[in-house]
Amino acid sequence: MEIIKKPILTEKASLLTEKLNRYAFKVDHRANKIQIKTAIQEMFGVTVVAVNTSVIAGKAKSRYTKAGFVSGRAPKYKKAVITIKDGETIDFYSVI
Repeated sequence: MEIIKKPILTEKASLLTEKLNRYAFKVDHRANKIQIKTAIQEMFGVTVVAVNTSVIAGKAKSRYTKAGFVSGRAPKYKKAVITIKDGETIDFYSVI
């Protein structure tokens, strides 16, 4: 099971990083906080102080096509906000 799917790089997440030393990730919905903490520490080599998780509901999506109006839902996902030790940072581009 791949626990960490991808980082969430939004304006709101960037503000969390700058002010509170927190990083946001999309994670596997079956992963618990202990598994997420271990995966982050192994992948980035940082000390994780806290892990906060939430399940984000999928949004209703719609579009117009040649066949007419098509509606559906985006899938739900689990988000983890990781707080790391002061003085440490995560460089997302070094892992790529």
